[in-house]
Amino acid sequence: MSGSDALSLPAEEFLPHRAPMLLVETLSDYADLAGTVETTVAEGGLLLDDSGCLEPVALAELLAQAFGVVKGHADRLAGLEVREGFLVGIKKAEFLRPVRAGEALRIAVRTVATLEGFTVAEGEVLSGGETVASGSIKIWVPKRALSTGEGA
Repeated sequence: MSGSDALSLPAEEFLPHRAPMLLVETLSDYADLAGTVETTVAEGGLLLDDSGCLEPVALAELLAQAFGVVKGHADRLAGLEVREGFLVGIKKAEFLRPVRAGEALRIAVRTVATLEGFTVAEGEVLSGGETVASGSIKIWVPKRALSTGEGA
């Protein structure tokens, strides 16, 4: 990424997910609402099929979690509270080959449009420089943290 900051920030600083649903590990690059997140596909993970490959829906979730990490970092840099976001749509998803447990992945995401709390982001999942999945996702990020108490 041109003009990016090399980082090594834990993904869990920016996401509500925890194992086994936390699929991404570290934010490694960030610049201008785009970034790269890295992970290694966990052996025995919940989202593996019988042959030890990630289910396609997990690849879309990787894009969403990577976006959440990038957005959280952007908010923190702007002095804002890190807010939860919700995956509300997936478009143009391509799953080019199976991804096996143990593979190291880089997930590159970039914001392409934002309007009234909704963001469209595009991304690619790469293994060893090879694109294994790509797609466009739509995320809703509420302006404030959602209340989770009784009567909410």
